[in-house]
Amino acid sequence: MSPIQSHLRIGTRASILALWQADKAIASLQEIVPEQSCSVVKITTSGDQNQQGSLADIGGKGLFSKEIDRALLADEIDCAVHSLKDLETQLPDGIVLAAVLPRDDPRDAFLGQSLASLPAGARVGTCSVRRAAQVLMQRPDLRIVPMRGNVQTRIQKLQSGTAEATLLSYAGLQRLGLEAEATEVFATDRMIPAVGQGVIALCTRVEEAALRELLARINHQATMLAITAERALLAELDGSCHTPIGGYATFQYGILQLSAIVLSLDGQHHYQHQDSAVMAATDLEAAYDLGVQVAETIKKQAGAILAETQ
Repeated sequence: MSPIQSHLRIGTRASILALWQADKAIASLQEIVPEQSCSVVKITTSGDQNQQGSLADIGGKGLFSKEIDRALLADEIDCAVHSLKDLETQLPDGIVLAAVLPRDDPRDAFLGQSLASLPAGARVGTCSVRRAAQVLMQRPDLRIVPMRGNVQTRIQKLQSGTAEATLLSYAGLQRLGLEAEATEVFATDRMIPAVGQGVIALCTRVEEAALRELLARINHQATMLAITAERALLAELDGSCHTPIGGYATFQYGILQLSAIVLSLDGQHHYQHQDSAVMAATDLEAAYDLGVQVAETIKKQAGAILAETQ
């Protein structure tokens, strides 16, 4: 297949991890169209500029994507590369999630002393309400303190004594060759990941039919199926950055399985549910329906928790 245009402008955040992800997306494109020319356009987002406070308090996930969305809609870039967990469940009009790469390790990593060995009252640094609530569910005697920034910044804050421990995406550590920093990696049934964790996403404009066709060639269908269920779950629960919600789906042997958890902010109340369905790898509608089904079950059982946090 010939290049669809002479040059593709790939927009992304300017962090080292985001640039790694953009390079990974370009390498995937050039595997199928070796002659395709691409360049990376670095975009500073509101979330990068404002490192104070939790995402919930300063505007939510969109802070890591709205400037990139604007550039895409203004035709300043052709394609955007994101960490999928940074994307809002409802994309702006005119933008479509065109492809996802095969999911990397979805688990959460613990840095510092292990969770079990931390002394009572020790500080765990995170601005993720999901991580905080699941830590407190297991260790209510610990203290959560705010900690934001890119991977290297949070490691530096930990080393400087801001907290005794912190949590990061294990996939992010692996991508940067920093997996040795992790002292513990939580199984997904011990700490359910964030929706989309470990997935690199590519977005473009709805009207770019040829580019969407190209991106579809690098789309990993099993991952797309899984994240369709996860994102449907989150959308149906009306999950905001104020609500501790975990959602993780896997697709194997024709079965899509979705696990989800909703917690109170202090982790002392939670409801967990898992369901599965047989489907084809291409049946995104069935995956969406599974996400909605799991969300509806959770809402019936955990309405008080959701009301508290929304």
